[in-house]
Amino acid sequence: MVSRMRVIALVLVALLVSACGSTPTTTAPTAAPAGESAPAPAPAQTLRYAFGGGPVGGVFQVYADVLSLIIKEKVPGVDITAEGTGGSAENLRSVNSGDRQFGIVYSGDVALGALGQLPDDPTVYDKVMPVAPLYGGVAHLVVTEASGINSVADLVGKRIALGNAGSGAALSAERYFKALGLFDKIQIEYLGYSQAAAAMADGQLDGFWVLAGFPNASVREAAAATKIKLIDIYTPGVEGGFFEQYPFYSQRALTGGAYDGMPNDVMSFQDTALWVANADVPEDIVYQALKAVYLDGGLDRLREAHPSANEMGLEVGITGIANKLHPGAVKFWTEQGVQIPDELK
Repeated sequence: MVSRMRVIALVLVALLVSACGSTPTTTAPTAAPAGESAPAPAPAQTLRYAFGGGPVGGVFQVYADVLSLIIKEKVPGVDITAEGTGGSAENLRSVNSGDRQFGIVYSGDVALGALGQLPDDPTVYDKVMPVAPLYGGVAHLVVTEASGINSVADLVGKRIALGNAGSGAALSAERYFKALGLFDKIQIEYLGYSQAAAAMADGQLDGFWVLAGFPNASVREAAAATKIKLIDIYTPGVEGGFFEQYPFYSQRALTGGAYDGMPNDVMSFQDTALWVANADVPEDIVYQALKAVYLDGGLDRLREAHPSANEMGLEVGITGIANKLHPGAVKFWTEQGVQIPDELK
């Protein structure tokens, strides 16, 4: 009898263990019960991005502001904020690290950064991928008439601001003046464009350097506050071998009449400002962002914000880009009929 009771007890235990260890199967209802509304679908995860712009008074920040607004409005699931930065070099570093997902960087900095050849910085920045060219960043050397500066050679001993430290302007000026053997002979300051224009008007600077879309608001501010001159920097650059050393720069004129008191063209050079993305940004996000800008009215908004956006267009394609494009950009530009060299894919 006892043996029989033990068998029954063991069977009961086994049944209990089996019941406790099993997981009941549930089926999601295909329709809400009568009188109740269907539950709302779970919201998709919002991607929070940062777009690196530039200093106050610079064109980088104008583009970052407008591009961020376009993307936020037109690309579902993306919340993006434009952030003020020191400019091109800072954007290169922060986009490469992933601290920012988008930014504006000069083509020269992208090219040299990918090779680990930035000044005093051997880091290889290989996660920064171009999306589209924006405009030509034109170099200006702006001086006061009272400074007595009439040529680049006259800068020896003068007080010149080169832009914010780490900016594309500062890097281009450093390359330029080192190529000409003048970098250590100038009293250099690192100030943003608006600060430099105000300091020059107050007599604290003899001049300042700009690399920005043309025309530049801070140069206009300076021209309104004091008598200025624009100095030819193209001719000395040719004579000093600057363009042989840095072939990504190209000739460009500062068109006469753009600034008060400067009726004639002055020869200069430009670099191409590129919209870039971190390599880990999803392909479809970049693709949709490009469609919003180029096919859904974004260009009109950029052109309203700054005249340099007239240099943008589908017909421009990927002009000025020398590094591998983001996959989302490859998809977009290919659909627009742009021939993309294999080395840029």
